[in-house]
Amino acid sequence: TLFRSASARITATYLKLEPEQTALVCLDVSFVAGLMMLVRALEVGMNIIVTPPEANPLQSLEPAINVDFAAFVPYQIEAILKSPQHEKLNTIKNLIIGGAPLSEQTKVALQYFTNNMYATYGMTETLTHIALQKINEATDNTFQVLPGFDVGTDVRGCLTVKAIHLGNEVIITNDLVELISKNQFLWLGRIDGVINSGGVKIIPEKVEAVVATIFNKLNLLNRFFITGLPNAQLGETVTLVVEGILTKEQTESLRQNLSHTLSRYENPKAIYCLEKFVYTNSGKINRPETILLIGNK
Repeated sequence: TLFRSASARITATYLKLEPEQTALVCLDVSFVAGLMMLVRALEVGMNIIVTPPEANPLQSLEPAINVDFAAFVPYQIEAILKSPQHEKLNTIKNLIIGGAPLSEQTKVALQYFTNNMYATYGMTETLTHIALQKINEATDNTFQVLPGFDVGTDVRGCLTVKAIHLGNEVIITNDLVELISKNQFLWLGRIDGVINSGGVKIIPEKVEAVVATIFNKLNLLNRFFITGLPNAQLGETVTLVVEGILTKEQTESLRQNLSHTLSRYENPKAIYCLEKFVYTNSGKINRPETILLIGNK
């Protein structure tokens, strides 16, 4: 409980949350993310509004209610952006999004908002996030480390974290990062997702960021991801997996743009269109299960 309280205070202080402001709790409080929203609000002395943890919690919120602080997961943000309540997002003074990395397409859509909107970086071991990234001012994936945490890298180039309120135990992650300063890091991707193609190591998340700009330019709204598929000669080949159908013309435009924008090694050797991706209960793409569908094509 002391750890939760200390962790809650770190975020509350950074975001300048104040007593009598209003917090919206729309995550399941039986999980850490929802529980920590309650703890933060109680720690500060905020008014609390609880809605069901549904895809679009703003639809059950009275329009006249002004929210000062709320936390969402990416699939909720995606659902809200497609709904009549999308403008309501901009009225929430401080908004944090966590639980999974935001897709690059969603980041592009959020650039037009003017409130304080942050992506969180965290893990269960620290009870909550250790760093925040201002989404609607982001030009890259740089995270600002919150006070009370020390970060470094191990021999693999993966992030290490020390939390003062957890007794300085070193937590080792599988996240590849580039340290910008002692309190800033650039998130590159997961080491367990790195594609080894002919001895060249490719980070899928880096390629996905470029692909997202191309999808945006071509007005393609399909969800997608980059993965490595087994190849006898190269070990793995970079593959683009798209949800839904692309026309022949769209596919050709996409191929041309990819080849002009990405390096020879990063350029997908194949594009697979699947009718529907497999999703986890929290709305994340279940990549391993989705990749199995390719074998059925």
